[in-house]
Amino acid sequence: MFFFKTVLVQTYLGEIYCLFGALFAILIPMFISASDRKKNGKSHTYHRVMEKRCVAEGRWIQRQVAYLGELTSSQKESWQRALRVFDPQRGQMQTMTLFAEPEVVPPDQLNSVAICLNQIKLHRPRFYGDCWLGCELWRELQLDQFWRSRLMADGRSGVAWEKVLALLVVNRLIAPGSEFRLHRQWFNRSAMDELLDVDGAVACKDRLYRCLDRIMEHRADLFRHLQRRWRDLFSVSFDVLLYDLTSTYFEGLCEEIPMAKHGYSRDGRPDCRQVVIALIVTPDGLPMAYEVMPGNTSDKTTLSSFLKNIEDLYGQARRVWIMDRGIPTEQTLAEMRNRGIDYLVGTPKGKLRALERQLLDKPWKQVRDGVEVKLSQDALELWVLAKSVGRQDKEVAIRRRKLRRFFKGLLALRRSLPNRDQLLQRIGVLRHEAGRAAGLVAIEIPKAREPVTRETFRYRLRTEEFKEAERLDGHYLLRTSLKAEDPEVLWQRYTQLTNIEAAFKCLKSDLNIRPIHHQVQPRVEAHIFVAFMGYALTATLQMRTRQHAPGLTPRAVLEQLAAIQMIDVHLPVNDGRCLVMARHTEPEPEQQLLLNKLGLHLPEQPPPKIYASQLAALAPYMEVAPP
Repeated sequence: MFFFKTVLVQTYLGEIYCLFGALFAILIPMFISASDRKKNGKSHTYHRVMEKRCVAEGRWIQRQVAYLGELTSSQKESWQRALRVFDPQRGQMQTMTLFAEPEVVPPDQLNSVAICLNQIKLHRPRFYGDCWLGCELWRELQLDQFWRSRLMADGRSGVAWEKVLALLVVNRLIAPGSEFRLHRQWFNRSAMDELLDVDGAVACKDRLYRCLDRIMEHRADLFRHLQRRWRDLFSVSFDVLLYDLTSTYFEGLCEEIPMAKHGYSRDGRPDCRQVVIALIVTPDGLPMAYEVMPGNTSDKTTLSSFLKNIEDLYGQARRVWIMDRGIPTEQTLAEMRNRGIDYLVGTPKGKLRALERQLLDKPWKQVRDGVEVKLSQDALELWVLAKSVGRQDKEVAIRRRKLRRFFKGLLALRRSLPNRDQLLQRIGVLRHEAGRAAGLVAIEIPKAREPVTRETFRYRLRTEEFKEAERLDGHYLLRTSLKAEDPEVLWQRYTQLTNIEAAFKCLKSDLNIRPIHHQVQPRVEAHIFVAFMGYALTATLQMRTRQHAPGLTPRAVLEQLAAIQMIDVHLPVNDGRCLVMARHTEPEPEQQLLLNKLGLHLPEQPPPKIYASQLAALAPYMEVAPP
């Protein structure tokens, strides 16, 4: 009985998979089984490689690993040649054979090999630096320990589910795509096998999907774990929370997804079904929790349940909730005041007009260059009117640009004078593109069955409304329960809502959470959960860059380190074996500077491995997983 490892090489020819029998060492009992058979009056001896594996409850089974067929004398001599392989558990080179006892190799000869320099080959260049950084962030957040204690290893394959999940999350961080694309392309182009110490079985597509089915029940525990870990790493506080909602849409019929509904699409895809995602982040951009809701959920109906969920997760504490206008209702705000929950929210401009007289006589107070505020307080709340010169210039420029396009389109219609139905359709398109600016233009259209002429189709700018709109540009009204807070602090806190907008942008663009292609609801929720963990890694890297390399974005860091690659160097040995060394390239000066700034150090080069000639031919394919 000998110890070997099988290499199953998966070759895609349509849906056909081929099996190559190649062996190298791990501690699995394997042996050669010979069977005699008479054919056409002649005796034949066929050989098979059998594996003895322990399954559940201490029961052992045998299965065929590779069929060798008949072996000629030269083939038998080749198989009898010692296979010198690297034993990762013992951390040293070890000699093993199939038909003979292992030879004792003198220690002084382990590093003495004669290389055929004219036969050196380079195989399998793959991404290393960004994958290594993703795994470092995974370990820094101790997600490997968290998931290892909750996802039990599969006894059949021996692949740890924690490593499958790490593969999914790192892929979502670096090159987001479908699980099938990860299985077919990305895994073989990355160094995740070396970094996770696994073979291609970890990227089997069925195993990737089954991993998604196992993780959702631990979501609340992960929220608490991340909060504790970020507090230990960065000493951040969680007493100020940013709350907002977004949506992401589906491709497909969504017949088995009850949450997939038509609703207000923030992605500009009202034709697709969607789900609504509510997210809570800290002012530093660290995500605390999220919730997935049906696609037709109104923003005003989400806050009350989320307040309860946060208290259930983290307990009751003194927190300040910062939200944009349109999320809280008057009833919700009254409930928050009664429960002692502080808030800072924006208000629609209609409310600004109602309070304008009350704020007219109040003096302006400058809180920053180009930003002034007015304060008004009643028995319940503090009202803050802010005026920003930069925001005013931006709003004026946007409105005038939209009006310019709107008038240009109307002028083209006056020149072409289409029939009435076509005129109404084109005006509708122009109004949709102009948005609120279209309300500043009065349009006269011909009545039913009336011809379209220059007299029946006219338009003009509503001058008074235009001046009123520009007068209010750059002004926005805030309301808060924090009556004693400094107005500059209130304004700075409200501007931090841009951090949650940046989080949504990262989820949708960098992590490619949209569109969703899964067609069953549990997989949809798991897809969003994996994207949430990918954003947790991004936010952790953002905290590192903010402290040590300000000005760099997480995406820029990943792109810089992606240039560090790993490659397999094949060095043929004179005795027929092959020395294979997996080596990552040395960082360039700018990459080394980045690593130094972030306090990171690349790991040592992996130890070399020596294979028999039969295995060396298969080495470029050893990372491929069986179906």
